[in-house]
Amino acid sequence: MTGKKTVFRTETSLVISTVGIITKLDDARSDSYAATLSDWLQQRNIVVYLNEITPRLDIIIVLGGDGTLLHIAEKAARHAIPVLGINLGNLGFLTELTEKETFQALERILAGELTIENRLMLKARLIAKDQVTDYRYALNDVVITKNVLDRLLRLSTKADDEYITTYKADGLIFSSPTGSTAYNLSAGGPLVYPGLATITVTPICPFMLSSRPIILPADKRIRTRFDAGRGAERAQIIIDGQAFWEMRDGDELEIETAGQTLQLIVSSTRDYFTILRNKLHWGVSGERS
Repeated sequence: MTGKKTVFRTETSLVISTVGIITKLDDARSDSYAATLSDWLQQRNIVVYLNEITPRLDIIIVLGGDGTLLHIAEKAARHAIPVLGINLGNLGFLTELTEKETFQALERILAGELTIENRLMLKARLIAKDQVTDYRYALNDVVITKNVLDRLLRLSTKADDEYITTYKADGLIFSSPTGSTAYNLSAGGPLVYPGLATITVTPICPFMLSSRPIILPADKRIRTRFDAGRGAERAQIIIDGQAFWEMRDGDELEIETAGQTLQLIVSSTRDYFTILRNKLHWGVSGERS
């Protein structure tokens, strides 16, 4: 791969000989389109792997919605494989190409017209009394949440060694800039431009209305300790929508930015703000200053 690179956006060219296609689970339309796309690529002497991610892939094409892309983001980032998202329904924040745009976009990519956004990822591990887990990666967010019937969680939170506060809330969301449009937004957190290097901490339904979201520099290591007191409450840790660990009294969750980014192949005809207007229904259709 050659090209001009910035911290966030890369204009580059890539010789593509091997492509991975990832389909939405149990989705007949996705499977059918994968077969069509595979034939099109093989006619151009490109080797295709279906629902398999290996280091030999030049790019990965995801057929589905943002959830399908999130499911493979960790492996793609670890292997430094660029990802192209194709949404077979409504446009997503990450899967921004439509079915009709696919082959024209692929022709440009194969011709060497390739734009990649290097999306910051988070990594998290649980530090418990009896174990320290391996790191897991998140493109969107890492969430601490309570079980339905449990009391509010008490979560003592530090950035590096600096104490922030003890949140009393239904949970905490730690989001990347990419994930600011996901659960963070629903919980009242801010939108963050994806090119910024930040971690946003947003309380979920806090006991005190003065508990507000905070945006931290990406070089901070955040630690949150779960204090259950005399209760038997447990807290769940959710990473990009998947449950991973359970926190008990005194356990700590550690969050920091990952060394690898997700290399997201983006459209040359649709920018971030166009997607925001489309997804969030900003303004009147067709209105432009």
